[in-house]
Amino acid sequence: MVADPLMLTGFSLFRNLSEKELARFASRLHVKTFAPGTNIMTAEQPGEVVYFILSGSVKIHIEQSGGADVTLAILGRGDTVGEMSLIDSAGRSASVLTLEETTVLWMDSAAFQLALREIPEFAFNLVLTLVSRVRLCNELIQALASLNVYGRIARQLLAFAERADETGSDGQIRLPIRLTQKDIADLVGASRKRVNQVMVSFKNQGLISVDADGWITVHHREGLAKYCQ
Repeated sequence: MVADPLMLTGFSLFRNLSEKELARFASRLHVKTFAPGTNIMTAEQPGEVVYFILSGSVKIHIEQSGGADVTLAILGRGDTVGEMSLIDSAGRSASVLTLEETTVLWMDSAAFQLALREIPEFAFNLVLTLVSRVRLCNELIQALASLNVYGRIARQLLAFAERADETGSDGQIRLPIRLTQKDIADLVGASRKRVNQVMVSFKNQGLISVDADGWITVHHREGLAKYCQ
């Protein structure tokens, strides 16, 4: 169970809820940790729970009939996974794979549906979350249709930078999720070799840096943004 209900305010679905409402949610939430490489959801399976990511990261993906794998998103701390199928009772729209050890809070479908009916602010937050995802999907489609690989990678790095909790005093932003070059390649529809070439170019220009543990820091957002025009 969740010991401190106020920790839920870090998730968009729980924003602006009263302490009493947060306490009600906390009593219905459970904690679970998954090992890296765990499939926590599979496309088409019935939706029974929703997950709130406390730490770690997951890949949202769909395996095509021909065997190709399409990455739709990579999510991390503060993100919510699995709420769509709890709304319309349809099967999962995609599969979810943990990229590293990932700890989540989870709530079953009955508790989720009860919250939607009884807490208007929760329902409103859900609408805002879904609208935000539609906008991001529209931007992704536009980027894939109009930008070259430099622009697609720059756009993806900027999108993750916007989700960071803090910006350094010098304007530098460390991305909140550790991304490998394969992760980026899957997100932008390019080869890993091509992504490596672009990332080296960005590093040589001083736009980004990558530390020994693989964490990417954006140093010059305006410079990356020029590739997205």
